Amino acid sequence: MKQIVTLLILIFCFQLLYAQESDIMNQLGGRIKSMGSMSLGKKDSIDFEHRDDKKDSIAITYKYLDSIRIINYDSTINDFNNYFSVPSSYLYLGNNGAAAYSLIYKPNTKTGWDAGFHAFDIYRYTLEESKFYKTNKPFTQLSYQLASGKEQIIKAFHTQNPRPNLSFGFDYRLISAPGFFVTQNTNHKNFRLFNNYKGKRKRYATFFILLGNTIKNSENGGIKYDSLMQDPNYKKRFSVPVNLGNASNYAPNPFQSSVKTGNIYKDFTFFLRQTYDIGKKDSVEVNDSTTEYLFYPKLRAQHSFTYASYNYLYNDDQADSAIYKNWYDTIAKFGKDSFSVREKWVKITNDFTLLQFPDTKNSGQFISAGVKLENIKGDLKNSAKSFYNFIIHGEYRNKTRNKLWDVLAKGEFYINGLNSGDYSTYVTIARHINNNLGDLRFFLKNVNRSPSFIFDNSSNFNFKNLSITKKENILSFGADANNRFLNLSFKNHIITNLTYFVDYYHTAQSSKVINLLQLAASKKIKLFKSWNLYTDIILQQTDVNAPVKVPLLFTRNRIAYEGVFYKNLNLSTGLEVRYFTPFKSYNYSPLMGQFTIQNTFTLKNTPDISAFFHFRIKSFTAFIRCENLNTVSFSNVLGFTNNNYAAPHYPTQGLIFRFGIQWGFVN
Repeated sequence: MKQIVTLLILIFCFQLLYAQESDIMNQLGGRIKSMGSMSLGKKDSIDFEHRDDKKDSIAITYKYLDSIRIINYDSTINDFNNYFSVPSSYLYLGNNGAAAYSLIYKPNTKTGWDAGFHAFDIYRYTLEESKFYKTNKPFTQLSYQLASGKEQIIKAFHTQNPRPNLSFGFDYRLISAPGFFVTQNTNHKNFRLFNNYKGKRKRYATFFILLGNTIKNSENGGIKYDSLMQDPNYKKRFSVPVNLGNASNYAPNPFQSSVKTGNIYKDFTFFLRQTYDIGKKDSVEVNDSTTEYLFYPKLRAQHSFTYASYNYLYNDDQADSAIYKNWYDTIAKFGKDSFSVREKWVKITNDFTLLQFPDTKNSGQFISAGVKLENIKGDLKNSAKSFYNFIIHGEYRNKTRNKLWDVLAKGEFYINGLNSGDYSTYVTIARHINNNLGDLRFFLKNVNRSPSFIFDNSSNFNFKNLSITKKENILSFGADANNRFLNLSFKNHIITNLTYFVDYYHTAQSSKVINLLQLAASKKIKLFKSWNLYTDIILQQTDVNAPVKVPLLFTRNRIAYEGVFYKNLNLSTGLEVRYFTPFKSYNYSPLMGQFTIQNTFTLKNTPDISAFFHFRIKSFTAFIRCENLNTVSFSNVLGFTNNNYAAPHYPTQGLIFRFGIQWGFVN
């Protein structure tokens, strides 16, 4: 696989050089001409060329794979959510890259086959979130973040349109964090190559994505005794004893990527979509030698091919037999024999779709119908098994030419195969009222899905549980209003037959209907002059006995002094506060990689407080942050030891100093 990736990168670099060949030759010719002029005495002095800032300006937009909405590239600096790997609405287990769950509940609405491992989803690149860019100049962006505890994040991004009908680029990200507690190191790598080509006559088009994720996460099972967090003898957190990982032999190293106790998840996806249009052609003569070809599709034939592989591994080189007996009712061997559980999957998908465009001049209105065949193979208990799914799907989309209405209705149904009977329907209607009142949108979604495969007895990660086959049903509906004054939304989730983990390995399915209501509001408030307040408030209500655990209130507020100063200095500095009300948070099962319900521990955190200083000068952006100021303690010796928690026995970090830079290059 490494050889294939290396070859693709070489091809990519060759294309890059080829695309810029004419520019290089023109520059070289210009220099030779200049040298010749100097030799003839036409120049006897050196002129310094003044840099034109307009040459560094760039217009860049993007859209997602199955979307028609064109989005402008976001370069704002006031929200660190745009730059950090963990969204502010998530709790993670004490280290960047560790397992995380959302404080704002999001039901799993993925139909069909699903392995069931989602604790690290926020650190993965996916097809659904892949973007295809359009830019007038090649653009490269490099990012680097360094934080306390030797935490590092490296990101690289490039995109260009060497020709009007061709675009390509890549994304890369590395997250490396040894952690503040022993056996907590993480090392995640993500890459994505993307390409979009449209024929000269605009009939044929291709979309290509190649992506991979490697998640390496060491597990310590949480600390043994919460009381030690207030003991001055354990002010250095590496001395706090933990449950897993043979802490006596652990040494923190930011360059150490191996995992002796923990999870290693790897996935790889190859995606290729080809389309061919039949319709009305036209052309416009730009000048005597250039003709711009136009094409208005009436019928489109589309084929999408996806190859995806998934590898899930839990390994413990020096397992504690007492822990595994107590938590998982299983036997772990001592000595050279390590305890490990592995599961591999391969899924190949072929999708054939026809799209019809009723309005010749509006490609945002279409009707589609298609069939999909999935071939799935898994290495399971005792043997490999093969499955398949046969699916039909359709979609109606109408974004009117006056851009006032946007209607979407789509659905899919699993006719036969492993997940026979699964279905998904989604309807949304949006209306742009005016510039003051903004947009109003209503949506309805209903999903009937098979439980994730980890709830099947044949899964290697299912320990002594019977298979759960009764399908989950999720009905979600709501509305949101977005305007220049206030953003409001409400969602209501009604969930039947929810599957979940009741402890470290036992599974169950809810016999009661779960109803969860969410109300949200966000607003930017101008306090005075350059001072602004950004506030987000979310209310959530559900039955306290339901296997869905959420805080009643979640709020995030940022008070910032910001503006553009000295012509080029874009500044945002101030305080950020996050708070949520106490609730029975989830526990975590390291071997299963699952968050589980529990009813004995109530999470009562103090508000998370951070001071930030963000600024941008032209294409250079920098971040300086002091996070978790709320952990300050004046008992014994001054320190930041009043840690919050993310789950039972999983304290989060103390004071974090974070420094990051991001630089964009217009080639």
